[in-house]
Parts: sequence; C-alpha cells; structure tokens
Amino acid sequence: MSAAQAALPYLAVLRARFALMLQYRAAAFAGFATQCWWGALKIMVLSAFYAGAGPQPISLADAVTYVWLGQALLGLLPWSADLELSVAVENGNIAYERLRPVDTHTFWLMRAAAQRMAGTLLRLLPMFAVAAIALPIVGLAAWSWRLPPTPMAAVLFAASITLTVLLSSGLTVLLNVAVTALRTRRAANLGAVFVSPLSGMIVPLVLMPDWMQPFLFWQPFAGLVDIPYRIYFGNLTGASALAGLAAQSLWVVLILVIGRIWLERVMARVDVQGS
Repeated sequence: MSAAQAALPYLAVLRARFALMLQYRAAAFAGFATQCWWGALKIMVLSAFYAGAGPQPISLADAVTYVWLGQALLGLLPWSADLELSVAVENGNIAYERLRPVDTHTFWLMRAAAQRMAGTLLRLLPMFAVAAIALPIVGLAAWSWRLPPTPMAAVLFAASITLTVLLSSGLTVLLNVAVTALRTRRAANLGAVFVSPLSGMIVPLVLMPDWMQPFLFWQPFAGLVDIPYRIYFGNLTGASALAGLAAQSLWVVLILVIGRIWLERVMARVDVQGS
C-alpha cells in the first residue's frame, strides 16, 4: 500500500468531521456575538490599565489586536476532550476504537484538528469583518484589529498558527486519552485548568513579570496563543520569532510522542463496560 493510499482514511475523517462541524452555524453565531462582547470588555480593561501604567512591552494597539485574535481564534484552544469519545468511554463503546483498521492516534488527531479548525473558521471571518473593517469605519480605529506590520510577519504567523493547530490537536488527544484512562467524563475539561492562565488568553504573557518570562515562553501552552499572536503584530521578529517557532515545534513533537505512547498503553487495557 502506498503512502497516499494509507493516508486516505485519515484525510476522509478530516474532511467529514470538518463538514459536520460547519453545520453548527447557529451556535457559531451565538459564540461570535458573545466573543465580540467579551472582546470589547477586555479592550476597556486594557485601556484603563495602559492609561495608568508606565511603558509596557507591547503597545495598546498591539494589545487590542491581541484581544481580537484571541476572540477570533478561541475555537482553536483545547479546552476539553472530544465529547463523542468521552460519552463512548462511559458507555463502553470506546472499545470499538480498537477495531478500526486505522492508527487510533492519527485518527483522533484528525478528528481534533477538523473540530478545532471548522469551529474557528465559522467565527473568524465575521470577527475580522467587525473588528478590522467595521470599527475603523464607525470611528473606533483605536479599538480595531490591525493587520501584520510586514509581509514577513504574516508569513511567520501562518507557520506559527499551523503549529498551533497541531499543538492544540495533540493536546486534545491527550485529554481523550486521560478520559479513557480514568474512564470518566469528569476529566474531559482538564484542559481549561491549564489553557486559560498559561496560554495568554486571560492576560498577554508578555505583560507578566520579567522574572517569569523565560518559563512562560518555553512552556507548552504559550504556543497556543502568546507566541503566534506576538509574531502576528511584530513583537517577536528575527531570532525571537524563530525561537517561538522552535518552542512550538518542540512541544508539538513531544505532545504527539507522549500521546501515542500513552494511548497505546491505555487502549491495550480497554474493555467493554457500562450498558
């Protein structure tokens, strides 16, 4: 069997899952409206902070762009495990995953990638239309989403956000494995415990104390938000941008390897349980 033929099942699940997730337009619109509101609140808080604080590592305009990127790309974050797999763990149907004639880790990775990308795409374009186009038109340019300052920043961001998708999907698989190992859906939301404070989604990591910066930069969750966003608006350039890409790449490899090894061990002990 050729490599192209071997890849067909995984491309098929990626395409099918992507198409399925694109059908949830009503939920996406509700999420879009909510994220616009939270984006505005965050910008007001940051504006008040910058008005009373001294010089910061990033400008207020960059912080505003950071907020809109976070709201538009919120769906990429690995908040929780795959809901369908979590349900299958509790009713015993997870055992059928062992019967699929495919590599389980790659199969789950493609499911996760499709889910993250499709949900994000439904909200990304309207968010950009509002924050980058509509706000300057109505006189709120200071609150607007700005484009990358250089073509190189845009290229590096494209590479970085691709690594973000891989990292997020790999972390989602880890959450799936944790749910399977513990045999309970209660472990499904463990991702939010680490993602929220350590990715930069609540507060840009670059605004945290200087002594924390080396740790914050090289820990895995920075590659979900802080690194790609800072590359986008040019806060990380040259060697710093390459270091960010290296950190993301390192964690993608480690997360995928750990997930595969752990999944193989857990699935070897899976049996049918429940009803």
